[in-house]
Amino acid sequence: MAWDIDKAVKHLDSHAATKSTGNCATFVRRAILAGGIHVMPTHYAKDYGLALGAAGFVQVPAKDTYEAGDVAVIQPATGHPTGHMAMYDGHQWVSDFKQLHGLYPGKTYRKEMPAFEIYRYPAQ
Repeated sequence: MAWDIDKAVKHLDSHAATKSTGNCATFVRRAILAGGIHVMPTHYAKDYGLALGAAGFVQVPAKDTYEAGDVAVIQPATGHPTGHMAMYDGHQWVSDFKQLHGLYPGKTYRKEMPAFEIYRYPAQ
């Protein structure tokens, strides 16, 4: 099955809660699957880089402009040892909730700005 960004984004947006449920990686992984790509689950969101790479995603330079379907893997912040994972829907970052303040999902992340990687499935 080919990568269908529209299906992935629609799934993610339609399942997003109004606030964090603590299941960011599960929501993003399920959205990727809805778009046609299977990503092996990992224990922590911060560790999804290798699994995304194994599924065909490639790391792209972090920048201010992102494309629908881009996936961010964010390293831990104080009080959040598992890190974070989100997908850009073309307008905003979404994980298990719609992130209204950008890439970083909460105040601690925005204050500490931990390292992150961006992954994109290559155009077919």
